[in-house]
Amino acid sequence: MIQLFDKQTNRMLGEISEGELVFLIDHLEEEGIHDRDHYIDASTVDFLARQGGSPKLIAMLRRGLGASDCIDVRWDSPGMDAPDLDTLDLN
Repeated sequence: MIQLFDKQTNRMLGEISEGELVFLIDHLEEEGIHDRDHYIDASTVDFLARQGGSPKLIAMLRRGLGASDCIDVRWDSPGMDAPDLDTLDLN
């Protein structure tokens, strides 16, 4: 499993599947192929929900956002090598 964190506080938001990670990578802007963080605000979460994000992922992001205007989330895959972004099916 892949863990999502609030980048600023390092608070773990929860765990997501590789498929949910691929969904985030497909739908969010990245600065580079090895980018592991994303800016999230309420409109981003709404967009992800409309695009078919899993209910678990959407709820996790809404909880992470809470009353904040925005957060940066980062992902990590402890205890295993990071998913090889060059081989993930991003289409």
